[in-house]
Amino acid sequence: MTTGHQLSRFIHQVNTLEFENESVVLTFEEKTMQARIYQRLILVTLILCNISCSGQSPEKTSSVRLVGGPCEGCEGLSEYGNKTLSSIDTLPLFKEHEPKLKVTGTVFKKDGITPAAGVILYIYHTNRQGVYQTKGNETGWAKRHGFIRGWVKTDLNGQYTFYTFRPGAYPDKSEPEHIHLTVKEPDTNEYYLDDYLFDDDPLLTPSVRKKQPVRGGAGIMRPVNENGLLVIKRDIILGLNIPDYE
Repeated sequence: MTTGHQLSRFIHQVNTLEFENESVVLTFEEKTMQARIYQRLILVTLILCNISCSGQSPEKTSSVRLVGGPCEGCEGLSEYGNKTLSSIDTLPLFKEHEPKLKVTGTVFKKDGITPAAGVILYIYHTNRQGVYQTKGNETGWAKRHGFIRGWVKTDLNGQYTFYTFRPGAYPDKSEPEHIHLTVKEPDTNEYYLDDYLFDDDPLLTPSVRKKQPVRGGAGIMRPVNENGLLVIKRDIILGLNIPDYE
């Protein structure tokens, strides 16, 4: 029975006290007292119904902004499972391969000044032979990205660090050495940024350099040898050259 029908039936009951096919005519005072009782009962009923309905069908609101355009494989960013993310991560095979690599920097908000905390960065790359290495039991996007991948969440100063090794170019040398990068801010969907590229890579020709969209800032970095560890520092500006960001 709808609320409108309930109220109509209530008015009729107040006038005639109609229950189980009996009709009793009341005095004005009796009608007034009866009306007050039923008003309270119906008010309580409506309140309980509202609470119950709200609990069963909560209103869903979303503040996530859709930015960045199409992004095949960006869903891999959410595949860290139960891992507790910190601002530092070490990728698989770091100890086994050379040259070892440290990727570090600061993530800034759109103004390029304010550090951005709580931003998730996801990277993956090939092994030294230029292959996205798998173990055979991968699920989700790991089937294509391989298991050489990692996740960090920027600290209060917007800083992040990955420890990994320098990847190899594809066997056919169709692309220079690169590390894929996907990012997710707390209030957006995942979107990709320019790959990390190595300025000293002979495959990084002038034509390839010109094609870089510079999403989030330039991704071409020159590695510096620090005590046997190659280091590339890349700061990221969120929203820079990202479609639909504003």
